[in-house]
Amino acid sequence: MEMTKENKMGTMSIPKLLYSISVPIIISMIVQALYNIVDSVYVAQFDPNAGTGALTIAFPIQNLMIAVSVGLAVGMNALLSRSLGQKNFDKANVIAGQGFFLTACGYALFLMIGLFFIKPFVLTQAEEGTLLYQYSTDYLSIVCVLSFGVFIQVVTERLLQATGKSFYSMIIQLSGAVVNIILDPILIFGWLGFPAMGVKGAAIATVVGQCIAGALGILLNLAVNKEIKLRLKNLLPKWELIKEMLAIGIPSVLMQAIGSVMTFSMNIILIGFGQTAMNVFGVYFKLQSFVFMPVFGLNNGMVPIVAYNFGAQKKDRVFATVKLGALTAVVYMLLGFAAFQLLPDVLLGFFNASPDMLQVGSVALRLISISFVFAGFSVVASCTCQALGKSIYSLIISIGRQLVVLIPAAFLLSLSGNVDLVWLAFPIAEIMSLLLCIFFLVRVLKKSFPKESA
Repeated sequence: MEMTKENKMGTMSIPKLLYSISVPIIISMIVQALYNIVDSVYVAQFDPNAGTGALTIAFPIQNLMIAVSVGLAVGMNALLSRSLGQKNFDKANVIAGQGFFLTACGYALFLMIGLFFIKPFVLTQAEEGTLLYQYSTDYLSIVCVLSFGVFIQVVTERLLQATGKSFYSMIIQLSGAVVNIILDPILIFGWLGFPAMGVKGAAIATVVGQCIAGALGILLNLAVNKEIKLRLKNLLPKWELIKEMLAIGIPSVLMQAIGSVMTFSMNIILIGFGQTAMNVFGVYFKLQSFVFMPVFGLNNGMVPIVAYNFGAQKKDRVFATVKLGALTAVVYMLLGFAAFQLLPDVLLGFFNASPDMLQVGSVALRLISISFVFAGFSVVASCTCQALGKSIYSLIISIGRQLVVLIPAAFLLSLSGNVDLVWLAFPIAEIMSLLLCIFFLVRVLKKSFPKESA
């Protein structure tokens, strides 16, 4: 089994290998994006103003949760794939155990946030006693305190992806998404004899789906992931390995966490133009996940291929994977750009958009989506830097795009008093990001394979 997997990762044609690993992940990512959108659609039907606003306020915390869970798993995944490429299977088993240890630490952090910090956070964007405040605190408290499901789900998915079993990873994500989609209307509107719980019901549906997916992830790893053996003794912390995993994972956490800082800052800027502008921003982020999630799925397929072949010093396969991944991502992002340009009112209509929201939102979607033209290559380049052990480059790119350029540009443009101009900050920031990505990608490829020109 182990030798067969090594041969597949090291010898199968790159297009066949990349797409065979990535397509199941992409499908699951699309379903993941779909259930995020469905979640917001149902909440918008329940209360298009305060309900949509609550999910917009919750987004930075939820994004931070995903940042921590995925970022910690990235460190595990990169070292795991590299160890398998080097045929060091004992070390791979220990790395898998350390991934679960870090997962428990990540959950403990969000348990504390859910118990002690939700109300102060919500008060920065909503007045106490309002529906918006109540919905936001209810939703965030539930998804944080019960977030152990999503942490387990993510780490078990990454273990399967590291050994090329992305079909089973897809099954894990599909199970959670389907459960959430089924439970959403039942718990939000009180179908089948359940009490109508509104936004609180959406939160419960989310965590139940995550817990079921996490439990299935553990079962599948025990049943089918024979390349990695999960043992209790490997859950005890091995600090040298943890240090190495965190060196890769923390930049990834910070890189994605920057997105939480960005969305929180944008909420503060946009609330000055009224809740409609903030709600438009929240809806945009739900819609753009349908565009970006498949590209992230492609990246998840690329990481084990690049890391494995880097460990095996098969430079041609690394370069071929990066080129094909970049081309695929760019083409897909162009399709997303076309949809946002041609169908903004249709997209906003799914969220029970008012006439004011349609007026503000159609301009916003068209202007922000200009950034899609450049984003596909940037995402793949950043992912490649992580897979080759240079996560710091990805961190610099994210800081530059979202904190150094995007937020200051949005703030300065907001001083005009015209909310339409604020959306231009997104393409401005993405063009800067593209230039940084080209520079760092060439640099990391040359340093990783000094005899080969990038």
